[in-house]
Amino acid sequence: MKALNPREKVHKTSATLTGVFFIIAAVASIIGLKLYDPVLTSEDYLIMGAQKTNKIISGAIFELILACSAVGTGIMLYPHLKKHNESLGLGYVCFRLLEVVFILIGTVSVLALLTLSNLYTKTSSPSVEYFKVTGTILKGIHDWAFMLGPNFMLGVNTFIYSYIFYHSNLVPKKLSILGILGAILIFFAAILEMFGVFPQISTAGVLIALPIFAYEMTLAIWLIIKGFNHNTLINTATSNY
Repeated sequence: MKALNPREKVHKTSATLTGVFFIIAAVASIIGLKLYDPVLTSEDYLIMGAQKTNKIISGAIFELILACSAVGTGIMLYPHLKKHNESLGLGYVCFRLLEVVFILIGTVSVLALLTLSNLYTKTSSPSVEYFKVTGTILKGIHDWAFMLGPNFMLGVNTFIYSYIFYHSNLVPKKLSILGILGAILIFFAAILEMFGVFPQISTAGVLIALPIFAYEMTLAIWLIIKGFNHNTLINTATSNY
């Protein structure tokens, strides 16, 4: 095996970390959402939340891991993207950060639901109507944040970096095209969910989200194993020099 020079090692490490961050983000998002079930899907969430406190907090921790991983992908990709299109590269980072902001808003709303549940179970003769109205509002905040972050903003930032990938050949064009198509689908899925065409967690929503999930996982594995296109990196370095 050919030994890598220092610059190649840096690029390889960057690609590997990017792939790892994508995988961690995907796994953390699935686990976090599942751990939220007691307060997001249960009809008795005012009671279940207090009974499953540790589960809810664990879900929030996974959401924080998701947020950190999403920031990680932005940090790792930006130096490569800006060399080919500085404006779009910066746009990608901004939309990625907006996605993270909405993820954190959703996390805070779920933790607030947990506080509400604990307060409900500790209050003698609580006003059920008051607690349910408050709970509905907090669940609504989470649902809207989920639509605007991991759906809408994800679609925008994925389209941007996939578009740069396509024109720069940093990764195979077929992979970039899958990213562009996946981004468009998840973007329109968010729009349709906002208009109530179908629920967030539904068969239609899952099917539309599959292409972008497949893209991110395929891209992650490609970056870990193959890294960025070596010829593109050399040509970029030469032109910048």
